[in-house]
Amino acid sequence: MELGPVELVVLTFLGERPDPDVVGAVAKVVSQGYVTVLDLVFISRLQDGQIRITDVDENLDDLGFGSLEIKAQTLVNEDDMEVIRDSLEPGTSAAIIVYEESWARGVASAVRKAGGEVALHVQVPRDAVDAAVAVAASAD
Repeated sequence: MELGPVELVVLTFLGERPDPDVVGAVAKVVSQGYVTVLDLVFISRLQDGQIRITDVDENLDDLGFGSLEIKAQTLVNEDDMEVIRDSLEPGTSAAIIVYEESWARGVASAVRKAGGEVALHVQVPRDAVDAAVAVAASAD
């Protein structure tokens, strides 16, 4: 199976459920074909400290992710979950999403067919982009 770049993102929420607007935003980029969700795990730390874990193989309807097309793969491992689980305060939750940048699959395939390779793929952190934009704006 040919894949584009695969990334893991952790989205955190106040409360024990994801925000519906965030679920909608994720569903939109999936439906538009920009990304393909490969794995999803939702972890909630209840007010009493108990942990509730819902993974891609379970019913995601109650969390709002039920209609999301997911190419179910088990890519989030126990170590990933442990780090997130340990960081959650009571009454908070997190979605761990592993996704393929689907748009890049065709580009990378065309580059390989042309005898080239994707030599570097770097995701620049948002804070670094904000800082660079601020510096550029102040130079004007």
